[in-house]
Amino acid sequence: MNKRILLSAMAASLGVFASAQVVFSEDFDVDHSSQWQFNSSLGGADAALDHSGGEADFFFDYSTVGIPIAPNSSGTTRGLKMIANLGSGTFSAVTVNPLDFAVSGDYTMRWDMWMNSVGPFPAGGSGSTQLSGGGVGGVNDLNWFGGTFDSFATVATGDGGSSTDYRMYEASGAHIQGSTGAYAADPAGANGNAGLNASDPYYAGFQGSVPAAQLNLFGGQTGAPQVGAQAFAWRRWEINKTGDVYTWSIDGTLIGTWTKATTAGDNIFFMQSDINAGSSSDANAEALLFGLVDNVEVELTPVPEPGTMAVLAGLGALALRRRKKN
Repeated sequence: MNKRILLSAMAASLGVFASAQVVFSEDFDVDHSSQWQFNSSLGGADAALDHSGGEADFFFDYSTVGIPIAPNSSGTTRGLKMIANLGSGTFSAVTVNPLDFAVSGDYTMRWDMWMNSVGPFPAGGSGSTQLSGGGVGGVNDLNWFGGTFDSFATVATGDGGSSTDYRMYEASGAHIQGSTGAYAADPAGANGNAGLNASDPYYAGFQGSVPAAQLNLFGGQTGAPQVGAQAFAWRRWEINKTGDVYTWSIDGTLIGTWTKATTAGDNIFFMQSDINAGSSSDANAEALLFGLVDNVEVELTPVPEPGTMAVLAGLGALALRRRKKN
């Protein structure tokens, strides 16, 4: 058996790995509001669609505010819209999680994310800086940095208006600091939280633009968003869990890695949060200041079938035997 044939056989043997299994998916093309839980830091008096405080619309037609169809959608412009601190004047957040879902072991959660903000840009309008994101390992309750976390969470500002625009949080509720070296922009942790700011050159590949359709509807959405910020572009977010290691990437760009994030549960969630108590005074805040989620999937990491390692071991032994004979 020559080397080429041997390598071909070994490559073929890798097909013995189990195929990836998607254990959760949601494209929001159908109104599944009843299958999701809404949590607000403002308490039980805050409802998902009462047009005040925190909001969550699980069947939102985002084309009505000039947003193009998400890249992984099959034909509709429906998604999950989340709003925080709408007129409440209270530092607050909302989170949502699917009901009756749990995932364990090694897996990856992916989703399309669009962040919208109020102009003009690049500075942003009144109260324009908010956080959007998602997390894993929750227990069907509120997770936000102004209260408590029981999960591993990833969030970013839309307009790049915070000193720490890219953030990870662990189950202890602690903001994972840049000095830990957890963020890919500064793996040595030498610059404190400077590597978490959208102005860091590492994030230069991120810059969106206000859709022409939105500008036509809302004349105040002028100017160009800040380079390095997440707003006004569809991005594919991903959280991978492998053992005790959690990695966060956006459009294939590694943002951060954290090890031994002990979580309390086994659900997923999405969140929208303000960064302070001030509500936006913009007349169009409800229409423009939000996080948008679409095309969610959770996929288990493929594992070898029982015979895979035996096959590989046998091929390895055969290769060694051939070398000795030669």
